[in-house]
Amino acid sequence: MNGDRAAYRNVYIYDASDNERLLGGLHQNGSVTDATFLDMLDLLLVTHFPIRIQDRFSCREVRRNERPLEPGIYDVYCRGPIKLSDEPWLPRLVSPQDSHPETTFSDSVRARDGKCVISGVADRSGVEAAHIFPRDNEDYWLAHDLARCITDAEGRAAAAKLSSAQNGLALLAHIRQLWDQYLISVNPDDNHKVVVFALDTDSLDGRTLDPACRDPADPHRASDALLRWHYRQAVLANVRGTGEPVFGDATSGTDVLSEIEHAPYAKERFQMEIAARLRGFGNDD
Repeated sequence: MNGDRAAYRNVYIYDASDNERLLGGLHQNGSVTDATFLDMLDLLLVTHFPIRIQDRFSCREVRRNERPLEPGIYDVYCRGPIKLSDEPWLPRLVSPQDSHPETTFSDSVRARDGKCVISGVADRSGVEAAHIFPRDNEDYWLAHDLARCITDAEGRAAAAKLSSAQNGLALLAHIRQLWDQYLISVNPDDNHKVVVFALDTDSLDGRTLDPACRDPADPHRASDALLRWHYRQAVLANVRGTGEPVFGDATSGTDVLSEIEHAPYAKERFQMEIAARLRGFGNDD
């Protein structure tokens, strides 16, 4: 996968008052409707007046409906200035497969799901337990009280709730990598639709998250609140401005730490890389 999130965009968003000012864009594989596109813009754009979105060449106005968004250039009209949201994006690494695969977390997630819940493939040997919220960002988890999203671990410390099955999905290894990079996500407010923000080489875009992981009667079901958090992060990472950097495997290369110093999010990435390496000294589940 190209490290530039904007490399494959076929939808571009501009400020109509300055048609050279890029506000964002995305790669439309087919699942993004006009309505979900407007929802994304509500998240990304800050204005004091209503906005109107129009295709630059066809002049078609985007309205709230279930029509698939057409690739193209879209201009945002507003009576006042348009600002991009400065909501922080949480970087995350592609976390390596557990060195101790038979952990409580991975056992629980794989037993609950029984298959890759995005692709539907039931290859248990190739299915890994992916964290919805990254386990290497405990400080953020605690600061934003995301432990409140876990309802099956009463009495456990907030940090320990990171290892609840409610914070996990069973995914094929390569899909797990896309998940960790926010290149694929699930919108729980759109019938748990799978959205692929990169090239959809596996025909996953527009699928529905498998019901096995979200049975309302299962107290260990995946948390919709955390899925909603992940989807929001994916929109921020892929659609806002020119997009955020794509980080690779936390253990790839021996000199990766020396390359971080002048890279984006150097401090955050350094902390995550160290946490990933320290994890190898013990079982964090």
